[in-house]
Amino acid sequence: MTATTNGSGATGHRRRPELAAFLRNRRARVTPADVGMPPGLRRRTPGLRREEVAQLSGVGVTWYTWLEQGRPINASAQVLNAVARTLRLDRTEREHLYHLAEVPYAPETQADVQSVSPEIQGILDALDPHPAVVYNSRYDVLAINCAYRELFAVDSLEASGIGNVLWTLFTVPEPNCPLVFRESELPLMVAQLRGAYGRHVGEPAWESFIHRLSAASDFFSRLWESGDVVPPGPRVKTFRHQAIGEVRMTSVSLSINGMPECRIVAYTPDDEESRRRIEALRARQT
Repeated sequence: MTATTNGSGATGHRRRPELAAFLRNRRARVTPADVGMPPGLRRRTPGLRREEVAQLSGVGVTWYTWLEQGRPINASAQVLNAVARTLRLDRTEREHLYHLAEVPYAPETQADVQSVSPEIQGILDALDPHPAVVYNSRYDVLAINCAYRELFAVDSLEASGIGNVLWTLFTVPEPNCPLVFRESELPLMVAQLRGAYGRHVGEPAWESFIHRLSAASDFFSRLWESGDVVPPGPRVKTFRHQAIGEVRMTSVSLSINGMPECRIVAYTPDDEESRRRIEALRARQT
């Protein structure tokens, strides 16, 4: 966030006036009510003032004023993201802002992807009879195979209308939770969520999800307030199923090209008894 020239030459000189006009236009369309501020008196326009954008974005008023005036100052991706959130830019507008500011575009909202390609669904189906699912970094369920549906109470997931594994695990009655060691497994999942949240602080979809789940589950709220962070990794988890009993499954996460922050999670039986029980479950469905 410095006031030094970036040395981009004639192209930069042409982009800066366009950047200034773009920021002024977008600032004018965001009202104080949109960001939870009182309208105030003697307001010349319905939009936000420069100092209000700076305050909400956590940047200096002088720096933001220079940016909006098209001066040749450097802007980091973090600062541009903060300004974009304040001005409520959509993905296309955010990318345009990056290009005008001559900063490599780094999408913030990849975790909001809600569908997968037929090729990815084909991979999930090919993994059957091993359960497999595609999650984003918020644990939204984007795709599953038949084995996953049969093992993990997907009906309750769909009935909630949320489509999120964490929501289901924290809001179902504890006896119905498919995780056997709930008290030790859920803290790890929340710690992984917290690690991903650092890339999405302030995004409406993330903030709304955290707020609603905290209100719905005291257990989640306590875990979230702890601030613990852990990286994802292979784990052995024990699940219960009303028809076949307990099964121990190893989970492995696989990244997906073209879908940042999304992953395939595949489950394989950790022991012979679990393998037999999974086979018995699949036989019941044929």
